[in-house]
Amino acid sequence: MLDIRLILEDRIKVEENLAKRGLLVDLKNIVALEEERKLYLQQTEEKKSIRNQVSKDIGKRKAKGENPEAIMEEMRLLGDEISELDTKVKDIEGRLKEELFKLPNLVHDSIPVGADESANVEVKRVGELPVFNFDPKDHQDLGVGLDIMDFERGNKVTGPKFVFMKGLGARLERALMNFMLDYHGKNGFKEILSPFLANEDSFYGTGQLPKFGEEMYKLDGYGYYLIPTAEVPLTNLYRDEIIKEQELPIKLCGFTPCFRSEAGAAGRDTKGLIRMHQFSKVEMVEFVKPENGEIALEELVESAGGILTALGLPYRVVVLSTGDVGFGSAKTYDLEVYLPSYNGYKEISSCSLYTDFQSRRSRIRYRNESGKNQLVYTLNGSGLAIGRTIAAIIENYQQENGTVKVPEALVPYLGVDIIE
Repeated sequence: MLDIRLILEDRIKVEENLAKRGLLVDLKNIVALEEERKLYLQQTEEKKSIRNQVSKDIGKRKAKGENPEAIMEEMRLLGDEISELDTKVKDIEGRLKEELFKLPNLVHDSIPVGADESANVEVKRVGELPVFNFDPKDHQDLGVGLDIMDFERGNKVTGPKFVFMKGLGARLERALMNFMLDYHGKNGFKEILSPFLANEDSFYGTGQLPKFGEEMYKLDGYGYYLIPTAEVPLTNLYRDEIIKEQELPIKLCGFTPCFRSEAGAAGRDTKGLIRMHQFSKVEMVEFVKPENGEIALEELVESAGGILTALGLPYRVVVLSTGDVGFGSAKTYDLEVYLPSYNGYKEISSCSLYTDFQSRRSRIRYRNESGKNQLVYTLNGSGLAIGRTIAAIIENYQQENGTVKVPEALVPYLGVDIIE
């Protein structure tokens, strides 16, 4: 959520920043609502001050044996006026909050300006692309052929974009989970096993609500949603709390299943593990001081990329443009792994700096050196999406006979060096 003070101080500058996202908004209504709120609040305070002063006078009159009934009646009427003003203030505050919840974060000055993903800028490439002396297959055909994936029964039991991972496929998913958690643990991330459901306050806190409500699964009658990423429970771990300054930075990681109901892209994304309604992921979340936000983002990218390097998977890093960056993010790097079936790169991780957008919604603060409460900066990044990692391993390490070599770093976790 944006700081309303920024809008009041320089509304035009905020509107120009949001315009970089392609969002043409007029913030005059927010300014007018805030001015109206302040006016009613001032009137309320003035009337409360009068009531307090007269109440003291009534006490003195009673002590003298006088009957201040007329004055007391005036105070009852004044109390009704105060209640009415309090109601108006609360109503305006609710409308203000609703308007502010609709606004995305301000984009960082360093990211490229553009309408969509075509304006994204590649930062670097890592690793050598595989060379095959045969026609490589995609991961779905390989997975079904090896009897480690069953999409047909996944469709039968649940529906499209669900899968049964079988045998070494199921073990591969578990091996990757453990490998990723161990890797991040060695880099200072505390492992957290969180709930897979969260309440509405949590989703408002991280920015999924109200904008993305239609893309999530809600449990009607309970008020809970299935989480689309561990970002939601891990970030809300400190909602409404004041963190001790010496505890920062806080680095968390967690494995969860993720649930997303969005339709997804057409074409090849409808096949295989690339875009599922349920998938597994290891997520990293950080809480840092504002002055350390950009450095922490670069480190987050290195942490996600370190997994890909350890697995010997080629990838590239791109910085997202203003038209492609997420709703709550000020700056995002996507890590894209090479998939032979695409003859190109596919996103496998997004690492984002949210500045104080989420912490203002969630009221996550720390007490600074001056003794004042200050909002933390939050960051999160995939480390990594396990389904897409499996797809990348199978496609990049496939052999002509249909088997798949296991990356050396993963052999101790899986117990075999060939999937056959």
